[in-house]
Amino acid sequence: MDSNVQAPIPLTCVAIDDEPFALEIIKHLVGQFPSLHMVKAFENGISGARFLRENPVDLLFIDINMPDISGLTLVRSLKKKPLIIFTTAHKDFAIDGFDLDAVDYLLKPITPDRFSKAIQKAINIYSRNYALQTDLEECIFVYSEYNLVKILLSEIEYIESLEDYIRLHLTSSKPIITRMPLKKILEKLPEARFKRIHRSYIVAVGKVKSISNRKVLLASKKQLPISESYIQFIKEWKNS
Repeated sequence: MDSNVQAPIPLTCVAIDDEPFALEIIKHLVGQFPSLHMVKAFENGISGARFLRENPVDLLFIDINMPDISGLTLVRSLKKKPLIIFTTAHKDFAIDGFDLDAVDYLLKPITPDRFSKAIQKAINIYSRNYALQTDLEECIFVYSEYNLVKILLSEIEYIESLEDYIRLHLTSSKPIITRMPLKKILEKLPEARFKRIHRSYIVAVGKVKSISNRKVLLASKKQLPISESYIQFIKEWKNS
């Protein structure tokens, strides 16, 4: 079994199987992979489904033939579906499993090598999706002077509120003005990379060089105030 396959970030996992021994096998195998993190394991489908509706995960191991609910029915009921690896002792369910875009279908008893191949498939799919999402998050689009403008996130130094408009200050070009409230643009930005520090300012965390007397000094030498409402930013920046 090759347990060295890597994902860009650890995949959170849930396992659902009415057979306690089967669950222990899956938990043991998951534990061999640094790229997997088992969040919960359930011996009945109803409890598992309830957890998944409130706690989305990346990867689900699920038995198809369970007494309280079919694994197929459970997966169909999920609005936000994780990657799915079906586990079952019955070959006849395989076609139904793949109709639900399952990553793989593991026939019990599950062998380490077969499990490893399924995990490799899941990590490959996850990595592609993660890369695509990362690419999408590397830029935003705004309207300025009736044109749709692409702005690289790495170019944004800070964003200034102008009442109904905002001004995006960039590192290598002139500022761009667009009609949008500051709160709205903040929703479009990665939370870890951009923080509001004042009712009128959002800063790119990576562009902050120092903080003194409740003022942020940016790479461009621009200073911006930190208001009392956002004083927590100082602690977050020190710990980042």
